[in-house]
Amino acid sequence: MIDKEKNLADARKKMENAMAHLDDVLARIRAGKANPRILDGIRVDYYGSQTPLANVANITTPDAKSIVIQPWEKSMLREIEKAILASEVGITPENNGEIIRLGIPPLTEERRRQLSKQAKQEGEESKIVIRNARRDAIDLLKKAIKDGMPEDVEKDAEAEVQKVHDKFIKMVDDCVIAKDKEIMTV
Repeated sequence: MIDKEKNLADARKKMENAMAHLDDVLARIRAGKANPRILDGIRVDYYGSQTPLANVANITTPDAKSIVIQPWEKSMLREIEKAILASEVGITPENNGEIIRLGIPPLTEERRRQLSKQAKQEGEESKIVIRNARRDAIDLLKKAIKDGMPEDVEKDAEAEVQKVHDKFIKMVDDCVIAKDKEIMTV
């Protein structure tokens, strides 16, 4: 027989993972001000292996319009510069021999709309994952009825799954609305 608490915990875990992924993806979307997390996806060739940029350099934001990358080894300047140019960040690095500076250009209205649309799309994808987790949990509960679970227990568990689902959908909506507001603020 299916344990309804374990089923709910599994569904909640899948939904939490979807939220964590959404937070990570939204952090990488540039919103017009300097944020070191836009560099999270960049990997640098470090002695033959692809290493996250944050593992080979110190990344800081001295002001709202620039990001400074200070490699721990000067020999990494070229590799970091190449990795940034090859990435989808869309910012040309300025290398002065000591540090790499990224000037964050102001976003155009068209680019803001594109980024807003991208944020909403990511939110929709997270909602799909959350809905699938709910569907899987409810399917397991329906199968449990055939295995002898009382219908009223199944209905209560289904209502609980729905409540958790609704909470996560609201969290996704709130995240996307906050990111949209951040993107559209000039």
